[in-house]
Amino acid sequence: MSILLHSILPFIGIIVLLVVVHEFGHFITAKLSGVRVHEFGIGFPPRVAAFKFRGTEYSLNALPLGGFVRLAGEEDPEESGALASKPRPLRILVLSAGAFFNFLFAIILFSISFMVPQEVPAGRAVINEVLPDTPAAAAGLQKGDIIYEISGRDVANVQESSYNIRLNLGETMKITVKRGFEFVTLNVGSRWVPPEGQGPTGIVIGSQYPYTETRSYAPWTALRLGTRSTFDSLKIARNELFAWVKGATSPQVTGPVGIVQATGEVVEKAGWISLLEFTALLSINLAVINILPLPFLDGGRIMFVLLEILRRGRRVAPQREAIVHLAGLVLLMTFVVAISYFDIIRLIRGEDLLK
Repeated sequence: MSILLHSILPFIGIIVLLVVVHEFGHFITAKLSGVRVHEFGIGFPPRVAAFKFRGTEYSLNALPLGGFVRLAGEEDPEESGALASKPRPLRILVLSAGAFFNFLFAIILFSISFMVPQEVPAGRAVINEVLPDTPAAAAGLQKGDIIYEISGRDVANVQESSYNIRLNLGETMKITVKRGFEFVTLNVGSRWVPPEGQGPTGIVIGSQYPYTETRSYAPWTALRLGTRSTFDSLKIARNELFAWVKGATSPQVTGPVGIVQATGEVVEKAGWISLLEFTALLSINLAVINILPLPFLDGGRIMFVLLEILRRGRRVAPQREAIVHLAGLVLLMTFVVAISYFDIIRLIRGEDLLK
């Protein structure tokens, strides 16, 4: 029962919510563009219930693994109200709308999390040690410095200081510290591949005070912070990719089984409020993955539209495009099965996904 409440049910709820948001993006832009929508479904067949309204069937299905939208003529322009018969800019708009809606949804979720009162460390970050022969030492940071700003952002605690250093990997940051009664701003480099135990800058930090405070923000402030967090998440993901390429980290890939495990760990270790931020990150991941130029995904379909533009209006035959997308689906499912196998092995070994 504990696994059901902490892992499986939240996972199902998150997946259904994120996929429905994604498909709603396609649905609403298709409707506004005059594309015929055959069906908007929540879950996957077998069908439980359905009704028809203004030419579109709305269905509730038994398998709670997301949702779908069936558009007329995604590859074939001959069908009535076909997507493929619309002008190319409109087709690209409809195909990219799902990812855009997931991105907007992430902003909403992050914003809500900033409005909910949460306990956070009260004290700013204090530099407890500056390691020799590091960017921090070369810049002139000293033991006892209190960190106030990183790259123009106020950092209120250890967590925010570490986050902003990670956000600026590979860059030179302006770090403002309070030293005695003076404020000093220094240019500090952040390394992609630091020696083990040194961190990107070469400082060891601790909290100024050993207590916490309750913090929440007004809706307009939360929206600004939520928008910033969403774009920050994209930059951090990019940094993780660069760090992997440079050999600083190893790639971490997980499938549905791993996401179920991660969902349970978030609920158990960080609480239900943190599930909002976790869901926002998954929404961003869903947006990025779907917009990649791979067959079967939205980005792959957009690539066929762009190819049509490059070929001066000559389309790839609908049958050939359908075969390419089918092959992409098979490869995607094979990849998911392989990743799930390793996720299951990790579960059997009792290893945590979020460390």
